[in-house]
Formats: sequence, C-alpha cells, structure tokens
Amino acid sequence: MFTGLVQSKAVVKAIIPQGSGCLLQLETPKNLPIPELGDSIATNGCCLTVTRFDDQVWEFEAGAETLSRTSLGKLSAGSFVNLETSMKLGDKIGGHLVTGHVDGLGTVVRRDEDGRWSTFWIQVPKSIAKQLASKGSIAVDGVSLTLVDVSEDQFSVALIPHTLEFTTLGTIKAGDVVNLETDVLAKYVQRQLEFLPGISN
Repeated sequence: MFTGLVQSKAVVKAIIPQGSGCLLQLETPKNLPIPELGDSIATNGCCLTVTRFDDQVWEFEAGAETLSRTSLGKLSAGSFVNLETSMKLGDKIGGHLVTGHVDGLGTVVRRDEDGRWSTFWIQVPKSIAKQLASKGSIAVDGVSLTLVDVSEDQFSVALIPHTLEFTTLGTIKAGDVVNLETDVLAKYVQRQLEFLPGISN
C-alpha cells in the first residue's frame, strides 16, 4: 500500500524489451533509502518489484498486462517517473490509501494556469468516472489529488506549486496520458450497488 505522496523523481535510464514485457532501468534516486530485493515501489502509480539495484541503477520488470494497462509502455530513456516506497503499518497517511494497481488511463484535455497554480481537466472512461466524486480522492501518476469537478467522462484537479515542482505533473501538457487509480472505497461501493435491484451499471 501507498499514500500517493511522491518521495522522489527518477530518470529512466533504459527500457529493455523482454518478450512481451520489458526491463525498466531507473537511475538510482538520490533521496530514497536503499531498497531491499523484492521491495514494492510505486512507479508513476504502478506497483513494481525491485529486481536488482546498485548505486547507479534500480531495475524493475513490467509484464505485458502492466504495459497494456498503464502508461509505463510509453516511457523512454530520459523520461521522469514518480517514486514512492510502500508504507508500513503505523505510518502516517498524508494522502489517501493507494494500492498501486492502476485502474486505467486518462488523457489531459486542458491545463489552466493561475500564477504558480494549475488546474488539469482529464478525460476518463465512463467506467472510471462512476467511481469519482467531487472532493473525493484520486491518484494521478501516483500523486494523491482531490477531485474538484466531475462529469460523465472528465474530472478536474487543482495542483499546488509544490506538487508541480516535485512531481512529474509539472511537465504534463494537453494530450498527455496519465495513470489513474480511483479510491479503493469507491470500488467496493460500486461493486455492492451492482447487486441491488433496479441499479443500472
């Protein structure tokens, strides 16, 4: 589990094809603790397992399912990714509970600037929009954000200067694709409603 509070950005060193998957190599981040083999790291919101590390590179393996359902398959050498180490029981939850299981992709359709602040409008599949509510939570590329407005196929989020500076969201522009994870509580509520008579999916 994660909280959606990004701890570091890292540069993609290489993407090495491996059958239908790939090996993702990241330059070792300077401000994260040394991991242990098998640790879970949220990488742009996607939970990946550390398979090798040293003082120059961290490696993760991403399978075909991960590449098809997330934006990781669109990364290239020189791209930046958001990183967060998994939380421990008893840790403070500063954002919201994030599993690292990406629900789908969204497309940024508009970015409005207000001084050092930005508001993003992101288009989503209707299946994801059903799990969103104004003032609820969503993880965008692993960043815990509060939903502002929600429509049938779009939502907006307001980003503070700190988030824009210390995460990859600062360089996002219209047309970019982002990983989305809805609030885990919303998933269970929607699933239970599907069994109520007269409720339409």
